[in-house]
Amino acid sequence: IVDTTIQNQVQTVEIVRPKIVQKIVQRKKPIIQDEIRQVPKIMKQYVHVQKIVEREVQIPQVQIVDKIVEVPVQKQVQVPMITKVQKEVQIPQVEILEQDVHVPVQ
Repeated sequence: IVDTTIQNQVQTVEIVRPKIVQKIVQRKKPIIQDEIRQVPKIMKQYVHVQKIVEREVQIPQVQIVDKIVEVPVQKQVQVPMITKVQKEVQIPQVEILEQDVHVPVQ
C-alpha cells in the first residue's frame, strides 16, 4: 500500500445576491398622471440687420427760372345770321292830278 496525499485546492467566491422585498407602501399624495404634450424646440436663428450709416453727400443746387409767355386768346363770338324774307306788300296806287293855278302878281 502506498501513501498518497492529494491536496485539494478550495477557492472561495463571494456572490452578492440581491434581496427582494415585496412590501405595500401607503402614499400620502395620489399619483398624478399627466398628458404628454409636444413642446416646440427653440432654435437660434441669425437675422441680418441692415445698418444705417450717415455720410455726407454733395447735392447740386438747382435754380428755378420762370418765364412768362403771352399766349394770344382767341375769342369766339356767335354772330346771329340774318335771313332775308321777301314779303309781298300791296301798295295803294295814288293818282296824281296836276292843276295849274294862276296867281296874279302885283
